[in-house]
Amino acid sequence: MSRRHAAEKREVLPDAKFGDRVLTKFMNNLMIDGKKSAAERIVYNAFDRVEAKLKKAPVEVFHEALELIKPSVEVRSRRVGGATYQVPVEVRPERREALAIRWLIKAARTRNENTMEERLAGELMDAVNSRGSAVKKREDTHKMADANKAFSHYRW
Repeated sequence: MSRRHAAEKREVLPDAKFGDRVLTKFMNNLMIDGKKSAAERIVYNAFDRVEAKLKKAPVEVFHEALELIKPSVEVRSRRVGGATYQVPVEVRPERREALAIRWLIKAARTRNENTMEERLAGELMDAVNSRGSAVKKREDTHKMADANKAFSHYRW
């Protein structure tokens, strides 16, 4: 990693169907082996399933689910005098979004429906209803930060 200056952030283009930048980031994270059209097909078909079930705009459901998954605090390891402490710290907005996207995709991949479209649609609907593994991951992260509040004075 270069010490001279931080790498500049690349702007992603909004997706073709809904014109949403966060959705493009989501698709890029979902994509495997550079197969963007496959990732787009999975997301759009999952959105169709969500729309059919919930009778709401799928992009709104997606953003609502992400908001419920985004963590506000996390723990970071900090070595002080030979001991390692889990120090709770606030999460930057870009990282909150990135973590939420990552957790949602991982939770969808570990479900046992047949196709990725079904898994993603199921996880989105669960997240909107405050269930599912992605929301549980956020709750666990918050619990860990809460349990380690005593070490917050080690924040840097």
